[in-house]
Amino acid sequence: MSDAVSARERRQAVNAVKEGLRELRTQLAALNHRVGSEASLRDADLDTFDLVARHGPLSPSALARLAGLHPATMTGVLDRLEAGDWISRTRDPADRRAIAVAANPAKTGDMLRLFAGMNHAMDAVCADFDDAQLATIRTFLARAAQAGHESAERLVP
Repeated sequence: MSDAVSARERRQAVNAVKEGLRELRTQLAALNHRVGSEASLRDADLDTFDLVARHGPLSPSALARLAGLHPATMTGVLDRLEAGDWISRTRDPADRRAIAVAANPAKTGDMLRLFAGMNHAMDAVCADFDDAQLATIRTFLARAAQAGHESAERLVP
């Protein structure tokens, strides 16, 4: 096989991976939108709740950075989440000026139930791969997520 053919096949393979990621993003956005609708949450609210549930408790400013939202926008999101009992905002006993945002465990359970179908489907998908393949996929996804984060950071003024 010539170098030109292997370079073309490599470009095609890379483009197929990028297209697969775009399709995955579309399908996950649709799933998240439907789950959000079922839970009466806007898309940004669902994303924020997920971040708090996975990484919390967090300060509102740290949460805004993670979510890529302006702090004023984050305040509105947190107001809605708190009104719906999805999160709580408490003062840090060590620094009374600091606020910590934490997920309501009962609502976290509700969210797990809404995503149960996808979690079961992903268990079935992962069952088709051995441990070494899963490690490669995990590394790829972590690097792709980091590339997305860095790209978003470059777009922020």
